[in-house]
Amino acid sequence: MEYQEIKLLKQSEKSTVDLVREKAGSRVLVRKRLKGKHLVYELLKDCSHPYLPKLYEVEVSEDYTTVIEEYIEGETWDREKLSGKQFRQVAGELCSVLEFLHTRGIIHRDIKPSNVIFAQDGHLRLIDFDASRTPRDGAEQDTMLLGTRGFAPPEQYGFTQTDQRADIYALGVTLEQFLGKSILKRHYKRVLQKCRNLDPDRRYQSVSQVRKALFPEQNRLLWGGAALALILLFGVCWAVIPVVRERGQAENQEEGAELTVLPVPGNVHWDGETGTVVWDNVLESGVGNEVQFTLRLYRRDSESAPGRDDDDWYKDELVRVGGSARNMEAISWNITPYLEDNGFYYFTVSARGDGIRYADSPFAVSDGFEYTGESAPPLAVPTGLAWRLHETGDSRSYCATWDNLEDYAEKDVFNVTFYDETGAYVMENTWPKSYIEECGLGGIYIPTEFLVSKPGAAYRFTVQVYSSLPNEYSSSPMPDPVPEEYYSPWLHYGTGE
Repeated sequence: MEYQEIKLLKQSEKSTVDLVREKAGSRVLVRKRLKGKHLVYELLKDCSHPYLPKLYEVEVSEDYTTVIEEYIEGETWDREKLSGKQFRQVAGELCSVLEFLHTRGIIHRDIKPSNVIFAQDGHLRLIDFDASRTPRDGAEQDTMLLGTRGFAPPEQYGFTQTDQRADIYALGVTLEQFLGKSILKRHYKRVLQKCRNLDPDRRYQSVSQVRKALFPEQNRLLWGGAALALILLFGVCWAVIPVVRERGQAENQEEGAELTVLPVPGNVHWDGETGTVVWDNVLESGVGNEVQFTLRLYRRDSESAPGRDDDDWYKDELVRVGGSARNMEAISWNITPYLEDNGFYYFTVSARGDGIRYADSPFAVSDGFEYTGESAPPLAVPTGLAWRLHETGDSRSYCATWDNLEDYAEKDVFNVTFYDETGAYVMENTWPKSYIEECGLGGIYIPTEFLVSKPGAAYRFTVQVYSSLPNEYSSSPMPDPVPEEYYSPWLHYGTGE
């Protein structure tokens, strides 16, 4: 194929990048002429992913590599334009494309904001694979020391051979810049700091771990009459509500079929000053044996409620309630962790349809809650963290416990976060003190499906307390990075130690 040069985009000693047009057609493309062999482009040509530019031609000779690729119309990052909502989308899409590349043995090695294009279709494209490589068996370090200082990890400068953890380091630096002054900065800071650890063994070991840590499926438990029925059925108190970011419509919906719109959740309000939001259940919502709702949180500088379809929310979650708890009259959800800056907070909630019989309901808008606790003194730190074995018949399960439960109010909420032996996030459970006392387990239960029985499997946890009076007391401190004294002893699963 012959091309007509439109303009020179970039030139250096190692590469020339031109914008070109097909002589036999009208497509505008990018032509790159790179010094040396860049065999990774031959792999990329066969890789199709929505967040990668398409490659049309790749020619590798002894001295040069020539690449013809899709021209992406868009722009690079403007730190003033990336909202909290946009950050979550960008973080999710970057994790998606890096997971895709890493499963194919491709390490980008130059992740940075200028290599992320925000395309006109509303999604990003990861570009510039000139520094990319694939790992080589037996190599002690990279042959070519490439990358951008400030974004590349130490091992990328000759200390050892790079692997996917180099991209994880650069991903952490890049996302930290994208996050900027977002209200949610503290929510993600710990994850990004672990990404940027100078020791690759102390980073997340895969992008999948990063994604799960950024967007955890938190397991929270409802309390009340319906949840107590589970005690009789299973011998332990748990009605799990995993939180996920998005769910698509069912694929088998008949084309053109009219769906019944679910009723709007009623009685949408804040539970006084507790930081808990409440709404009436919609029993027809969800899929199978669980009801589902979309929850969105808004912050305002003045008392001004959002519209039901306003898109400037900064936190959204899919709330799922299963088992016996699905029939509760009202759903309660504690969002104290997301109250950070003083102001007026509102939330909206929509009942989720199954995409087969029911469509999502319109959003209902709450009353306002004025948060003034930005500088409130913290609650005491839980002490004496320990694992407790709970046995019911032939079943064995474990609880996270601490020895100063009596220091807290009945409605204070405890968030227990579990980690494995690599330091990777496993799961979270969030229970109020009143529910811990009802269950009589002395702590918070961890579902055994999250504990993998394998040689060397070990787990430990941290506990942070969310105040039921957020305007008077803030959460108990959780330093970043978390010091050793904030962790429980290790549980070596399967040994009882």
